[in-house]
Amino acid sequence: MLYNGEMEVPISQFRKNLFQLVNRAFEGTDVWVLHNGRRFKIAPDPKPGSRLSRISRLDIMNPNDSGRPSLLEEMTRAWESDWSDL
Repeated sequence: MLYNGEMEVPISQFRKNLFQLVNRAFEGTDVWVLHNGRRFKIAPDPKPGSRLSRISRLDIMNPNDSGRPSLLEEMTRAWESDWSDL
């Protein structure tokens, strides 16, 4: 086990001390679990930013776009092709 701001534990010890190790990760310690020769890092999600920073872009379809078929036409075509296969 390492204790210099980072710790590595075998999977068996991780199972025994799950809650303590997760709390250590919350406190900022890098917790690594070793299983079958591979290392896995236990880390909390970063703190969420403001609500504004979490907004994702929304693609909006323009119903007046004459270059594309209307949504109703697309849905009708898809519906007809689904039912024609039966």
